[in-house]
Order: sequence, then structure tokens, then C-alpha cells
Amino acid sequence: MLKTHASRQTWLFVVVALLVLGAGLGLRDPWPSDEPRFALVARQMVDSGYWLFPHRGTELYSDKPPMLMWWQASLYGLVGHWRVAFLLPSLLAALGTLWCVVDLGRRLWTRQVGLCAGWALLFALQFTFQAKKAQIDPLLVLFITLANYGLLRHLLLGPAWRWWWLGWFFAGIGVITKGVGMLALLMIVPAAIAAALQWPRVSLHARDVRFWLAPLAFLLAVSLWLAPMLLAALGTGSDEYRAYINDILVRQTARRYTQSWDHHQPWWYFFGVMPAMWIPAFLALPWAIPAWRRRLCRRDPRYLLPLAWWVLVVLFFSIPQGKRDVYILPALPMFCLALAPLLPGLLKRRDVQAVLGGFAALLALGLSLVGALALLGDPRFEVSLARGRGLAPGATDALAWTILAMGLWGGLSLVVAGWRRSHLALVSTLAVAWVLYGLLGYPLLNDSSSARGLMRDVGTRLGPDAELGLVAWKEQNLLMADRRAATFGFENRWHEQLQAAVRWQRLSPRHRWLLVNDDAMQGCIDRSQAEMAGISNRRRWWLVPAGAVSGACVPDLKELEREYRLQGPPDAD
Repeated sequence: MLKTHASRQTWLFVVVALLVLGAGLGLRDPWPSDEPRFALVARQMVDSGYWLFPHRGTELYSDKPPMLMWWQASLYGLVGHWRVAFLLPSLLAALGTLWCVVDLGRRLWTRQVGLCAGWALLFALQFTFQAKKAQIDPLLVLFITLANYGLLRHLLLGPAWRWWWLGWFFAGIGVITKGVGMLALLMIVPAAIAAALQWPRVSLHARDVRFWLAPLAFLLAVSLWLAPMLLAALGTGSDEYRAYINDILVRQTARRYTQSWDHHQPWWYFFGVMPAMWIPAFLALPWAIPAWRRRLCRRDPRYLLPLAWWVLVVLFFSIPQGKRDVYILPALPMFCLALAPLLPGLLKRRDVQAVLGGFAALLALGLSLVGALALLGDPRFEVSLARGRGLAPGATDALAWTILAMGLWGGLSLVVAGWRRSHLALVSTLAVAWVLYGLLGYPLLNDSSSARGLMRDVGTRLGPDAELGLVAWKEQNLLMADRRAATFGFENRWHEQLQAAVRWQRLSPRHRWLLVNDDAMQGCIDRSQAEMAGISNRRRWWLVPAGAVSGACVPDLKELEREYRLQGPPDAD
């Protein structure tokens, strides 16, 4: 009976995880800011057959290593559908991360603790939000957590040499995914200190020669991409490829850390991110801290290693000026792992249930109020929102009903569960909210968020024989275009793109049109002869025929100042 009950608990977790993380798969296209860029690069890999160096349009894309794009392109080869393939890496990575946490909790403590760790991680706001987006971070979290898994299997349950080597290997894979995979190796620091202080149940087993072979696994993983990339890039003798090497290996890694040029935040930034983005698990922190202190006083390394690693990761990312909330996402699985053994006892406390119930009630009330106000409020607000976002008619009402349904379900869950089981009401509310967001929110928001609607309308207006050129374009415009579109550089200044586009258009003025971002429109374009193409991602777009353009589109001083203000300074980091 115990085995059957445990099996049911495990299958319940698996089913809920698949529903929460997978709801909406295939129902939307890539949304900005990063998703269209990665999907575009992956599609160009498939179309060109050239996978080693990613391209964005005609330019090399050196902001990130191509790991995510390789996954997307490979999975497209399996499923044959971009709407599914571009999100599959994040889904698989999230499921893999959950498996690591659940299995570690089971091995270090009990099956129940493992499931508690999984539930805490699954419904942590930042984890679920990122798992439903096609960005690099879910893959990075997977590889860092796999590295932590391998290291902990050796350090706390070892010797386990295969897992020790795999831990180093996956840390290397994390490096070629987003540069910071080596953070997993910080787990060795508290382990070494605990071993030196003769804590029980922890050992590096450093006297064995196999201990010192692990860095070779790290180098092997890094060289899987770095070696062929360097050989191919240096072999071309091209300045463009040398610039690619410098940008991706120096500017986007070491310089981004030591001389951050964007996302400047104070040193305490992450101490505000965690309480806001790691809820509801983070709500247990006031009770967890004294419990952790007692267990550390008993010299239990099962708590020391994940907790110390969490602190080291937060410290590492707090040093540079540039900070984004997603940077500390890799620390969340180890936080949930260290919290999980405490949860069965904490959930029996009335004060903990009161806090969770209060949060669930506020969430349900907030969703209900937002949905009701959107339905019953000033109609001008609805019209303004629809126009500003480029939403289809009726989409705002449908979104309002969806949000209201989330809130009402949360209230019903609280009534059914009661205050002594408010954690169940909270899980129910969050699960239904994420499922409704995927199944109903994705289709309602997709046309305006992905540029699908804009580019579909552009294709219909132009007809099948016209050619299209893009000026001051975004990745989603090229990705969603229904024909091969001409581009004139992505990083180029807008006026340079417009000048090149005008020259291209005049080679075949009867068949070539320009789609121009409103921010890049200049006085050389007669707006009365151009057509308003639509609004997408809060940007206005114009369809410009050759007859609407006069001269070479050389900008005057005011136009250059406006471009500088909107696009940023030339050659800006």
C-alpha cells in the first residue's frame, strides 16, 4: 500500500508538471525579446545547412553560443513544426531539472522530500515563467543542475567517479551554453571546507588519481564547440570572423562581467528579486532559516553544500553592475532542494498555512479584480489597449474573461481546501492559471506579440509577386515574413539601412516595397503615399512604395538626433 501511494504521488507530480509546463505548446509563435532571434537563427541553420556559425539575417550573430539554436534546429528535424520545436528545448530542460531535484532529494533524504523539492521548484514563479519561454536560461539551468547532481552524488554519496566526471562535463556544457556553467564547480568549495573540518558524510576522495582527471571532462565539453569554431574562424582569415571570436569570447563574457554596459542595478538587487520571483517557496524563509541553522550546527553537509552554493552564486552575480533577474535562476533548484526536508513539518504549522492562504487569497482576489475591471471598466481603456497592442477585435474581452476565470478558480480552491490545507489551494490556483495562460492566452496574444498578424497582413496586401525589404526591422519581422525578405544589416544605423533599401528598391520600383519601422521614417518618405501596415509589439510599421520616396534619404541633423535618441549612439555597447 505504501508503494502504491508513493507511486500515485509521483505520477500526480509528473502529470501536473507536464500540464503546467506543456500547456500551449504549438499554440504560439516566438515572442520578443529573445525568442524570435533564436528561432530565426535556428531556422537559418536548417535552411542553409550551416550550423557552426549562427547568422541573424546576413550578419554573424555573436551574442550567444549556438547551443539553444542547435537544439531548436535538431528538434525541428524530429517534429517538423517550428511552433513546437522552438519551445521544446525549454520544456525538456525544465523536466530534466525537476528530475534532478526530485532524485537528489530522494537519495539524500526520502522519496517524499524529493517530491517536495519538485513541487517547490515547479511552482516557483521564475522557474515556471522561464520554462514556458524559448530562451537560453532553461537549458543553462538544466546543465548547471546536472553538474550539481553529479558533484553531489560523488561528494555526499560517493565515491561515484562517473558522476564526478559527468558533473565536470556538464559544467563545461553549461559554459558553451551561456558562459557561466563553471559556477557549478563552486560546489566543491563548501565540500572541501566541510571535509577539512571533518564533517560526516562528505568527502572529496582527493587521494584517488581519478579525482584529478575531472578537469579533462570539463575541457572536453568546452572543446566540443570551441575547437571547431576557432579552427574554422581562424582558417578563413576573415576580419568578420575574427571580430566574431573577439565578441563572443571576450566582450560577451569577461567584459560583460567586469565592465557591464547595460542593466545596471545596485549590489542588493537580487535580494529584491528572490522574494518576488521565488514565491511561493520563498515565503517559507522565515521558518527555514532557524531550521537550517540547527541542522548546520549538527554538521549536516546535505544542507551546507546547496545552501553555500546558493550564497556563492548570488554573491558572484552581485559584484558586477549589470544584473538581470534571470541571472540567479540556476540557484533556485538548490534552494528548493535545501528547503524540501523542512516542508512536511512546516506545512503542519498554522502560521505557515496562514501565510500561504493569505498569498493564495491575494492572488485570487487580484486576478478577479483585474478581470472584472477589464470587463466592466471604461470602454476607452479597452479600445486604447487593443490599439496600442495591435490586438484583434474581441481579444481584450476574451483575455479579461480568462483572467477572471483564474481568480474565481483560486477563490473556489480556497473554499474547498480550507485554511488548514491552503497549500493545496495555492497549488491548484497556480496550476490552473498557468494552464489557462497557455491554452487561451497564447492564441489571443500571438498575432500582436509575434508579428504574425502584421506580416500576414503585409503579405496579403503585397500579393504573391511583390518583393519586400525590411528597414529598422526586428527578428520577428524576418521570421514571420511569408517570402524571402531583403535586409540591409541589423546592427547598421537606421538611416544607413534606409539608404541601402532605397537603392535596392529603385532597381525594380514596380515590384519592390519597403516595410519601415515608424521610428526610422524620414522626411524623404511621403507618408500620404505610404500605407500604415499595422501595429506589432507596440511599434508602428509602414509599407512604402517606390513612388513615396524622394531623393537619397540623407538625414538632416534633427533626424540624426532623433535616431540617436531612439536607437542609441553609434557603435554603442
